Amino acid sequence: MTWTIAPEPYDSPVAAALWRAYYTEVSDRWYLLHEGRRTDPEELERQVAAATGSELAPPCGRLLVARYDGAPAGSAGVRLLDADTAELTRVFVIGETRGRGGAALLVAAAEEAARALGARRIVLDTRSDLVEARALYARLGYTETGPHNDDRYAEHWFRKELVTAPAV
Repeated sequence: MTWTIAPEPYDSPVAAALWRAYYTEVSDRWYLLHEGRRTDPEELERQVAAATGSELAPPCGRLLVARYDGAPAGSAGVRLLDADTAELTRVFVIGETRGRGGAALLVAAAEEAARALGARRIVLDTRSDLVEARALYARLGYTETGPHNDDRYAEHWFRKELVTAPAV
């Protein structure tokens, strides 16, 4: 079983299915923690429709899809916030493929995509309850910083300087 990662149009059926899975999981997790219930189906539909992912389209963004043994299994997106800074977003690996190295591969591919967009640093935000994500980012060299946005659900912000590979 192997991982492959490649760019994907943000509005492809594969991207839409992964976005729905991602949003459902993180939304349900938040509501279960704070309100003891899952996401209301109507709210889910509104949010999925509202967050199209168009900011992940070239020339200022990229959506990457990971496939495990050929099947879509995860995603990561990057978008430029300014000429030097990219934001990492929508990092997600479906449950049955977790623990097989896909998340680290997706983040590394997203960092490379950010470099290709001209970014010198990458930032991200996450929530306190997403402890697995925070551990992953720390393990991959991200440093927790102060806020870079005012997202309602952001509770932790991370940053990493993107070192350019030396010319050979």
